[in-house]
Amino acid sequence: MPALRWGRQLVAAVRLLLVATVVLGLGYPLAVTGIAQFVAPGRADGSLVEVDGEVVGSSLIGQAFTDADGAPLPQYFQTRPSASGYDGAASGGSNLGPNSAELADLVQQRRAAVAAFNGVDPADVPPDAVTASASGLDPDISPAYAAIQVDRVAQARGLDAGTVRRLVADATAGRDLGFVGAPHVRVLELNLALDRATGR
Repeated sequence: MPALRWGRQLVAAVRLLLVATVVLGLGYPLAVTGIAQFVAPGRADGSLVEVDGEVVGSSLIGQAFTDADGAPLPQYFQTRPSASGYDGAASGGSNLGPNSAELADLVQQRRAAVAAFNGVDPADVPPDAVTASASGLDPDISPAYAAIQVDRVAQARGLDAGTVRRLVADATAGRDLGFVGAPHVRVLELNLALDRATGR
């Protein structure tokens, strides 16, 4: 009798497992994906950005604007550093803490490089220009970081600095809901606007 009861419980448990697997492992994800495709298809597909039918990036993932050797291109606004190389599959920080001498040295090296590249005093380089985000994929920069890049980009593209500042303003998003987070500049959107302005 106990063996029969145990057998029934086992069968019931297996049935429950199969039902839960179908409902939660297949049905729920498919339903959520279907709703997302209906409500916000662009976001559901990764917020991909296309130019002339070609995907050039995502508005959610930062990317490097560098040459084949990894040197930053002066005609483009640069994003935050990335410990993951902007690789979505390897998203993450450096795991170096605030007391790390290695991190302090790295920040000083980045500060000097950013200052030299943009022709500004190292004291004017904002924190997001020298520190990576926790994910290593942040696609946005602060208005302060964008501001120190304006003259360099304008000169490299042969544009008036005022024109570049207007493009920066157009690519700047305010706080979410008016009070959450901080204003930020969408770098990919800004660089594509620059390409359109100069016919590149």
